[in-house]
Amino acid sequence: MDNTHYISSDILTFEQINDIIIQHKTVALSEEAKVNIQKCRDYLDNKMQMHDDPIYGINTGFGSLYNIKISKENLSKLQENLVKSHACGIGDEVPQPIVKLMLLLKIQSLSYGNSGVQLITVERLVDFYNNDILPVIYTQGSLGASGDLAPLAHLSLPLLGLGEVCFGHKKLPAMDVLTHFGWKPIELQSKEGLALLNGTQFMSAYGVYVLLKACKYSYLADLIGSVSLEGFDGRIEPFNELIHYIRPHKGQVVTARRVTEFLEGSQIISQHKQHVQDPYSFRCMPQVHGASKDAIDYVKKVFKTEVNSVTDNPNIFWERDTIISGGNFHGQPLALALDFIAIALSELGSISERRTYQLISGLRMLPAFLVENPGLNSGFMIPQYTAASIASQNKQLSTPASVDSIVSSNGQEDHVSMGANAAVKALKVMENLERILAIELMNASQAIHFREPLKSSTFIESFLKSYREDVPLVGEDRILHYDIAKTVEFLNSFQIEEDLFN
Repeated sequence: MDNTHYISSDILTFEQINDIIIQHKTVALSEEAKVNIQKCRDYLDNKMQMHDDPIYGINTGFGSLYNIKISKENLSKLQENLVKSHACGIGDEVPQPIVKLMLLLKIQSLSYGNSGVQLITVERLVDFYNNDILPVIYTQGSLGASGDLAPLAHLSLPLLGLGEVCFGHKKLPAMDVLTHFGWKPIELQSKEGLALLNGTQFMSAYGVYVLLKACKYSYLADLIGSVSLEGFDGRIEPFNELIHYIRPHKGQVVTARRVTEFLEGSQIISQHKQHVQDPYSFRCMPQVHGASKDAIDYVKKVFKTEVNSVTDNPNIFWERDTIISGGNFHGQPLALALDFIAIALSELGSISERRTYQLISGLRMLPAFLVENPGLNSGFMIPQYTAASIASQNKQLSTPASVDSIVSSNGQEDHVSMGANAAVKALKVMENLERILAIELMNASQAIHFREPLKSSTFIESFLKSYREDVPLVGEDRILHYDIAKTVEFLNSFQIEEDLFN
């Protein structure tokens, strides 16, 4: 079986990206992509030989230096200088799975034949991807406007034998790895440095990575919320489809249907209830979880468009003999979407923490803090503190980055998206949500124990049986840090059969 994904002009979907990652597929340029890349490069070479007019970024300086003409003999040096001078990233290192996504998305964007790069340059990026040669990139430095300049400069340095890469679980000078493979550094031609640095692949890779996890954790929020509903002896009526068909937001309908399916056959949900209503954190799961689902769907549309786009500048339309300088590198669509998904994920964490709080409150025949001998044992008192702290941090991180802009490049770049900051924040919110839901699962699985001998649904009982193999029931106080960490690992490794991307 061919375990290769061929880069082409076909739409790259989230299902395909997820499959490429999960199946550890290699990538290769299709013949179509090779032809498009080569034709564009040939056109640009001919154009530079026959015309001496200034073309931005090809034979001029960059940014506010756009009026400075560069001689033909210095065009390669111009591009090399661009990459080196823009490698000003600092801060934490970008996680390696996101760096690998950056490589994939940069290859995709360059493959359309509107960027003017050499075929060998794109093929070397393919080599990096397939051999897990991952450039060391830093989280701080991009304004999310003229492309993700600093991060993409660090992504590009190893092409020149510069900078550092992670290879074989070690951080090494890029030149050492090129030598290991018998590769020579790429000699950049006109326009190539700009094609590599202009683009939104830092923001896009973060967004795709967060979205892949968000789709899974949106499902898990429904599942863990259902376990909490059982532990709290909640009511099924708020999930009746009749309610949701008269207010048919897609996410709301999906959540209600999913919870109903999770609970099918449960003895706990079917027993007579002493209470008429549940608190909002249980009763309004379809409305709250559903709103976050709808936000995630919107963000998916934005990023699906972006990963199938050309985002460098200028753009070369060789079939029309036209080179146009524009602004496809501007990250505003992504910045807004990244802020939106941070808010949506934060809300999933916020309502989750509220369910945890209800479960430990000694209500509905549950012991205080979900433990035998409360007082002697503190039980689940403090994990709720942890969840509350994390939920609060998520609210702080959800302050939009996209409403900010700082003038740069001597006023030439006078509006920027700050989408890179939004991207880094969104990932942190996603990681925080994992921990909040892990704490809810700890509490919910403990609470449901006190409903025995009644059983939940077959699906939930199977889910909890699997969970208990990793995290045993808490009989008396123990160090719960390890339980939280193991629960996060359990959720990350949990396999979901449902199609999460439609």
